Amino acid sequence: MDPLTSNNLILGVAAWVIAFVVVFWISLMIWAYRDIRSRLRDPLIRVLAVMIVALLFLPGLVIYLILRPQRTLEEEYQHTLEEEALLQSIEESPLCPGCGRRIRDAWMVCPNCHTRLRKPCHQCGKLMDIPWNLCPFCGTPAPGMRRENITMDEALRPLPVEQDLETELEPQSELLPEPESDPTPPAESDSE
Repeated sequence: MDPLTSNNLILGVAAWVIAFVVVFWISLMIWAYRDIRSRLRDPLIRVLAVMIVALLFLPGLVIYLILRPQRTLEEEYQHTLEEEALLQSIEESPLCPGCGRRIRDAWMVCPNCHTRLRKPCHQCGKLMDIPWNLCPFCGTPAPGMRRENITMDEALRPLPVEQDLETELEPQSELLPEPESDPTPPAESDSE
């Protein structure tokens, strides 16, 4: 082999190695910038992180990997949302007014202290809070509750609950056997 050809070959390989190292060095700086941008908002620390990688090359990359924040901003945000959701679910769970223990929404009575928590609606049967005077599901007023701003005719009219109970009882009375006919004829009215 000719010394000039081998010299050119060595120079060509060295140029490729130097080009590779330069491109690798620039790509490490770009990667460090993108990585630190996804982890911190402070522009000064971003510049310092890139400078460490730019000046120290591979040892700078190792130092950066040691010092960088563990989580990205997105991971921090997701973690914060999970914590808030957990705290909110703990805070929103209702407590028994009698004993202060956690209760469930579907319970009518606290199993620990036997405090009455809810009452069923007389119309639809869904659970209502004790102080409610009106069912939020069907709009039926609770029986025995005071109705305000009504006329005398409205006050004398039966509640919708009573009317619905009467209509429910009528079909059941048809199923019962009829009593034996009474031998005495019904009394005629004097209003004719």
